[in-house]
Amino acid sequence: MSQTDRPGLLAIFAHPDDESAATGGTLAHYAKEGFRVRLVCATRGEIGEISDPNLASHANLGEVREQELRDAAAALGISELTLLDYRDSGMAGTDDNEHPNALSNAPADDVVATLVGIIREFKPSVVITFDPSGGYGHPDHIAIHHHTVNAFKAASDPSLYTDQGEPWSASRLFYTVFTDRSFATMRESLQKNGVDTSEMDQWEKEADFWDDNKVDVRMDLSGVADAKWDALNAHRTQFGENNIFSSIPVEEAKAALSTETFVLAQPAPVSGTQLADLFDGLPS
Repeated sequence: MSQTDRPGLLAIFAHPDDESAATGGTLAHYAKEGFRVRLVCATRGEIGEISDPNLASHANLGEVREQELRDAAAALGISELTLLDYRDSGMAGTDDNEHPNALSNAPADDVVATLVGIIREFKPSVVITFDPSGGYGHPDHIAIHHHTVNAFKAASDPSLYTDQGEPWSASRLFYTVFTDRSFATMRESLQKNGVDTSEMDQWEKEADFWDDNKVDVRMDLSGVADAKWDALNAHRTQFGENNIFSSIPVEEAKAALSTETFVLAQPAPVSGTQLADLFDGLPS
């Protein structure tokens, strides 16, 4: 089977670093196994914080983060990257959130049409994006969730977006999620090494953790832990030298980040069925 005939995995996220933090191991795993892997990033993350002022300024952060994204994609083995060119919306209630070019203010039909075109052109078997909460409520995460869900459905309908290519029905749509057990395990690993984890209190307050019993796929990605770690560290403006994981031995940090979990959104999962991986049971 040629590379072009292999099943495709399409990941659709909002900002540079979303792909590495949420699904870096999964993307690296499937790329390593020869699957077609494509990443869509809706913005350049130009409103993000800057871990070190020597790395970027607010004037050039979007440009810097785009390069960080390209470096991270290379570390993960992703050969196809698409930027949608919307503006980072920032958090709710800020002036940036009102910007007319912000992703959260983009006409839904325009974004969905673009995503439908990508789905029909790439022909993935599996699509992944954020859950309805966006993980922790970021407006861009929530927006790209809704746009991806709508595009996933519309891509197979021959009566919709007729100028965006021939209809294509992807087999599965997954949400990447973070579970309460994963968070507790990560915190325990840090505390075991004497790390002050008080900053994680805010994470716990903001994040929308899933019950482990509602997870459909749990990926053990220890085999590609190096790739995920390298991708995270490519995002230097966000995952700086003083990030909380730099306080513990590197191998333990990799281990703490080597499990990724997913919920099957479409089609509705059969109750009690656990999938071995995202492509379990699909044609290879």
